[in-house]
Formats: sequence, C-alpha cells, structure tokens
Amino acid sequence: METIDLMKTAVSERWTDLEVIERVRAGQTGLYEIIMRRHNQRLYRVARAILRDDDEAEDVMQDAYVRAYQHLDQFAGEAPFSIWLTRIAVNEALRRLRLRNRSEQLDDAEQYEEGYTMSAIEMSPDPERRASIAELGQLLEDAVLGLPDHYRVVVMMRDIEQMTAAETAAALDLTEQNVKVRLHRGHALMRNWLFARVGEICKTAFPFMAVRCDRVVASVFSRLTELANF
Repeated sequence: METIDLMKTAVSERWTDLEVIERVRAGQTGLYEIIMRRHNQRLYRVARAILRDDDEAEDVMQDAYVRAYQHLDQFAGEAPFSIWLTRIAVNEALRRLRLRNRSEQLDDAEQYEEGYTMSAIEMSPDPERRASIAELGQLLEDAVLGLPDHYRVVVMMRDIEQMTAAETAAALDLTEQNVKVRLHRGHALMRNWLFARVGEICKTAFPFMAVRCDRVVASVFSRLTELANF
C-alpha cells in the first residue's frame, strides 16, 4: 500500500495526533505515516538512551509502531498519544535490556552510591581525544551516554527531547519527584559547565536522519501489511 505524500498534504500537519489516529481507525491507514514521522526523533532518542545501540533503537521503534497500530483501539485519549506511544517504546527497550542480562537497570537507582562518578566525564581526555571532538554536539552525546541508565533516559527526555517532568514521569511510570531527583543527579554527574556551554545545541543532538526515518516508515508499513491489518 502506498504511503501518503506529505509534501502534497501540508494540511495534515495541522491535525493533532488524535485527529490523525481517528482517521487511521476509520480506514485511512496510510495516514499512520504522519504519526511515525512526527515521533521518530523522540522514540529514537528514548530507545537510544536506554539501549545505547543505534540498530537496536531502530528495531525498538519499529516494534513500538507496530504494537501501537495493533492496539489503537486501546488508546482512550486520556493521556497524549505521544506519551502512550513513548511508553510502548520504553517498555520494549527495557524488555530488550533485560534480555541482555545487563547488570544496570532503570529501576536500580538506589543501588548506586552517591559517590558514583562517570569515568567518561571525570577523566580528562587526552589531546588526541580533545582534537577529535570537533563539535559540542558530539561532546554532549558522549556525556549523556556515559550516565547510568536511570539517569541517562531522564536526561535524554527532559534536556534533549525537552519533554516536561509530567510527560517523562508518565512515560517511565515514575513520580514527578523521582524524575526531578534523577535529572538533578544526572546534571551533577555531567557537570554544570557542560550544559552551560552546550546551550541550544541540545536540540540538535542525537539526530534521526531522513534516510533512517524513511527506512523505519517503510519497514513498519511492510510489517503491518504482512500482518494483514490493512
């Protein structure tokens, strides 16, 4: 099935997620592409923060979109669709993380001592390393990815994706207070001077490029077609 030509349907960009979903439910399945392109960046960043693997983050995105499509009838609209979708991606990423038998998990915050230090940040990079970091955006990515899991995903959502504390709490099934604590501790580990110097470049870190966006959209539609949901 052909997907929509977004260049020719600019009016669709003014629709809310809920309006798009209602049209998809009504049979305009091609419009699901709007949802994917609208939320690819966020889902990639969140999955990347949890798994620290580009390819696996893409797989999580595809699984999240397929699962969301299959359960659109369960979306009641009580919370924003973006949060519902992000929560699905978070759960899938955490499932994969558990299967890896990793020792560090998002729910293990209390097991870390207050004196924990980030080796990637505390250690002064050698001259060759400093010379290789041509852009502050790369430095920011290194700093974020060096955080423990439970801090990293919160920093990614709040500072990079610029989600609110309430949205982050809903997506991670935490209290807003827990989100604030983890964000504060994450900032402490990253050093305040890092964010003070990065500033607006936060918005451009962890980009999800157009080619990859197209690949995810095409793969999701292919899987949905195979599942005979169209």
